[in-house]
Amino acid sequence: MLKQFSEHQKEIACWLALHRIPGVGPVTFGRLLTQFPQLEALFDNPTSAEGLSARSRTALLSPDWDQVERDLAWFDAPNRHIVTVQDAAYPPLLKEITDSPSILFVQGDVDLLSGWQLAVVGSRNPSPPGRDNAFEFARFLASGGLTITSGLAMGVDAAAHQGALAGQGKTIAVVGTGLDRVYPAKHRDLAHDIVEQGTIVSEFALGTSPRAENFPRRNRLISGLSLGTLVVEAAIQSGSLITARMAMEQGRDVFAIPGSIHNPLAKGCHRLIREGAKLVETADDIIEELGAMAAFSGISNTDVVVPHSDSQAIDPDYQVLLACLGYDPIEIDSLITESGLTAETVSSMLLLLELDGQVASLSGGRYVRVGR
Repeated sequence: MLKQFSEHQKEIACWLALHRIPGVGPVTFGRLLTQFPQLEALFDNPTSAEGLSARSRTALLSPDWDQVERDLAWFDAPNRHIVTVQDAAYPPLLKEITDSPSILFVQGDVDLLSGWQLAVVGSRNPSPPGRDNAFEFARFLASGGLTITSGLAMGVDAAAHQGALAGQGKTIAVVGTGLDRVYPAKHRDLAHDIVEQGTIVSEFALGTSPRAENFPRRNRLISGLSLGTLVVEAAIQSGSLITARMAMEQGRDVFAIPGSIHNPLAKGCHRLIREGAKLVETADDIIEELGAMAAFSGISNTDVVVPHSDSQAIDPDYQVLLACLGYDPIEIDSLITESGLTAETVSSMLLLLELDGQVASLSGGRYVRVGR
């Protein structure tokens, strides 16, 4: 009974109880909100609710108020938030999609949800270059103030979160479970780091396990929260293509990194490019497009600054590498030999320079400086 809640708890208790009613998804929830602007009236007279299935109507007659009380207890802690679609903290971009969730569960910095975000998605089993691209793009862009949003999955998702954290930036993980679960379990430490430096968000109630049908729903939130979606690597049947197509349907930008025609993990990106996604070679390609999208959407973020290479220019190793490059193509093995740097260091530096538009990669593992 609602009597077990204090007056200031009753309203959110009703939101939580309705959220747990079987068969009440975002569309039905929204319709009931129109019929009952104060949800307490719905629970006072549940038989008057319109458009419910027999199962939902039966469940509405006897909500699990004890579970709702446990939910409220879990969220009664620092950095844990319940955000309804009527709250000022609800992200404006997400409110624009047709099936936006009526309630969000958040752990971390809730204000991040309303800022500039780029979704970074891709294969759960990327190639090493694909993983590096996800990490370095995320690190580079996050260091300029752009929040990186992904799904906490294996592969590209994890690399994107890790890159943003390494760049001392912000990242958001949208998950397909309740916030009291971490999936996959091996990402428990990563999830902890994200909460400390960013946000984890879910539309699923506490206790929700990782079921297959949850992840397409999660994907629409990843794209719906973001100004654009970057697909790093994706096979033709990849779930990342679902996220990208949802982004297109939501009117958001889609970016894709091309790859070798022989790489099966590049075929999904190539298909997206043929369908209108923007081919991405440098971070500037993304920032320019997102700026226009943000202005159109009425979102501003004065903290977002395109990172430039001033710090790289004064780094002695970068000076050495750029001196070895010149403006004629040179193979990476020759760069390693001439610079005296390790292969791992040279590869990482070349990727950062390429992201910054100072270096271009050519066929045959060759690189060249470009006029900037």
